[in-house]
Parts: sequence; C-alpha cells; structure tokens
Amino acid sequence: MPVAPSPEWVQELKATLPEPPALRRRRLVADWGFSELEMRDVLGSGTMDAIEATVAAGCSAQAARKWWVTELARRANEAGVDVEALGISPTQVAEVQGLVEAGTINDKLARQVIEGVLAGEGSPADVVANRGLAVVSDTGALGAAVDRAIEANPDVAARIRDGKLQAAGALIGAVMKEMRGQADAAAVRELILARLS
Repeated sequence: MPVAPSPEWVQELKATLPEPPALRRRRLVADWGFSELEMRDVLGSGTMDAIEATVAAGCSAQAARKWWVTELARRANEAGVDVEALGISPTQVAEVQGLVEAGTINDKLARQVIEGVLAGEGSPADVVANRGLAVVSDTGALGAAVDRAIEANPDVAARIRDGKLQAAGALIGAVMKEMRGQADAAAVRELILARLS
C-alpha cells in the first residue's frame, strides 16, 4: 500500500537536511569573495569549516583564509594531524587577527602568538603579554634604533636624501632586525624619512 506523506512533513524533512556541498561552496565563494583558485586551496587544505567558524567569530574571510590555509595547514602537515586537531580554535584565530588589526602585533609576531597558543600558553592575549610580543611604537626607542641604522648605513641614507625613497626599506629592515621584529614598521619609515628629508 503506497504511503502519501503530508506536504508539511516533506517540508519539515527538507528543513532538516544539510546544505548540499556544491551549493554551500558556491554560497561561500560569493560570501567570501574568493576566486575559484583560492577556494580550491581551501578545499585542498580541508579548512573550509574552520574558516567559516573564524569568519563567524568576526574575522574577515581573507584573513581567516591566510591563517588556516598557510600557517595552520603547514603546522598540521608538519605534525601529521588534521588542521582541526591542532589545538587552536577559530575564535582564537579571530582573536590573533584582531590583535594584528589593532596594531598590537604584526604578522610575524602573530606567528609566534599562534605557536604559543598551540603550546598551551593560554589565549592569544595571554601569549602576547607573557612573551612580551607587543609591537614597539614608542618613538624614543624607535628613534634611537633609526639613528643607529642611519649611522651604520651612510650610503643608504645618502640615497634616501637624493630622493630614492624605496631605499628606506633597507633601513627599516635594519631597525626591525635590531628590535627582533617588534617595531612598528610604518612608524619606523616615518622616522627615517623625517630624519633624512
């Protein structure tokens, strides 16, 4: 005897079905603004769910993709585990990106923060505080480092004085090296140009 389900029951069942993978992928490509190549990288690294959760935690899709597809997928690969098994949550990744956007840390320091979170040192903010990883933007400390870099590189300083501003990169690099990557690069550039103008 044939069974004829009610239209309400059919609608109820449809509502409980998960989104088909192809539709989900198309929706996320549109929502996130990813190219097909970027989405292929996401799918290949197995990070789509993690990125979606990180975006839901307040991170931009491109920043979430940057951390999950590159840094975290690489670490998972090295450890021989799935990226979800690493021990860092999408909320923590969003917090790391928030610290970068606030200027508290830069991308280089963010990698150290991720390392600390993975080592069980606490939240991203705890790692920044405990390891002393905050970006230095104190103009006194930066100014002294800039002066030393200019003094150690007179030929570069002369090129900047002659209008070749792209040469400032060499002095910025010297300051960043001296300050273990914790200098605010934009502030360093401003100080260099101010001193050599």
